[in-house]
Amino acid sequence: MIPEIRIEDYNYPLTDERIAKYPLPERDSSKLLKYNEGRIEERVFREIPDLLPDDAIMVFNDTKVVPARLHFQRETGSHIEVFCLEPVQPCEYNTIFATTDTCRWKCVIGNAKRWKGDILHLYNPNADSKIDEMKLEAKLIERDGQTGIVEFTWSDGAPFSRVLEVCGTVPIPPYLNRDTETIDNERYQTLYARFRGSVAAPTAGLHFTENVLERIKAKGIDTETVCLHVGAGTFLPVKSSLVSEHPMHREPFVVKLAFLKKLLEGKRDVIAVGTTSVRTLESLYYAGVSCIEKGEPADVDQWAPYTREYTYSTQEALGAIVNYLEANGLDELKIGTRIIIVPGFSFRIVKYLVTNFHQPESTLILLVSAFVKGDWRSIYDYALVHDFRFLSYGDSSLLCRVD
Repeated sequence: MIPEIRIEDYNYPLTDERIAKYPLPERDSSKLLKYNEGRIEERVFREIPDLLPDDAIMVFNDTKVVPARLHFQRETGSHIEVFCLEPVQPCEYNTIFATTDTCRWKCVIGNAKRWKGDILHLYNPNADSKIDEMKLEAKLIERDGQTGIVEFTWSDGAPFSRVLEVCGTVPIPPYLNRDTETIDNERYQTLYARFRGSVAAPTAGLHFTENVLERIKAKGIDTETVCLHVGAGTFLPVKSSLVSEHPMHREPFVVKLAFLKKLLEGKRDVIAVGTTSVRTLESLYYAGVSCIEKGEPADVDQWAPYTREYTYSTQEALGAIVNYLEANGLDELKIGTRIIIVPGFSFRIVKYLVTNFHQPESTLILLVSAFVKGDWRSIYDYALVHDFRFLSYGDSSLLCRVD
């Protein structure tokens, strides 16, 4: 049964001064709230290797934020902001970033009503010669409210990944209430980011430094990666009064066969770095059920965890994915998920969660509440009283799942 949850029950007083507008000078100097069986203690993030269980597996999302915000200007002088959301033609991220003359994206369009269908030229107020050489243009193919399909063309033969690097800016969250600055190019990106595709950072990973990562590995903890490309809707507040009316967007993810085999052993605690890693890992069970019942994995539906009883064990589901991949000569699972994790969700893989402090009335607050069996408010009350910094550039927490 789809849970009937009122989003107003997941509100808390977040004032503007509690939102971290800039990162701290050192990534690992942020505060860390440790939560275990209702007990809360305050630490510093660089101490996290000492707080993790031995012989665990720590899972990072190695997606990379792309400078997906582009500013164009009409001949009338009005400005149009185009924010690339997901590839349309070609439809694969790797392929579209390699194109050298034209491609199409689904985009959010600022000042959409002012764009009458004319071809736009990139706004270049500083007369940057590199931008001029690109001759990047945008053509509106179709529009649906504030979103639409935009065709980009350019003329210097560079791959589109290079076009974005030269012409685009990093899309920092709107609640920072400032323009993108030079510091964001480095700090709104994890150290281990590899695969381009996200328009928002998996922010739990922003605290990790090379030193912290080396100490985690030295402790004997395995570090593994998944790749879920984070969409623009991930961090948005829920606008409907009932969570059951909130639509989740699809996000593509990739998990390697070798890592799936390690999970299949089922003997070690799994630590997820960030809610995107949680959503990826917990989606695996339902992809496995699809393998069992339909012979192949399929995208995970938003409400799949709640609409029926599942009798398969986690090992049976993971084993079905492994068997499918091996039978088809594949070395990784590539599907998408719309899964929403809310109170009542049965966690099957993740035991520990590293995560920041999220916006009121967001799906991420619901995920945290589900993870600690409803005790999210004591965590957030502590953070508010003890001057923790909130949201993407804010402080962090290490949560142990409540069963």
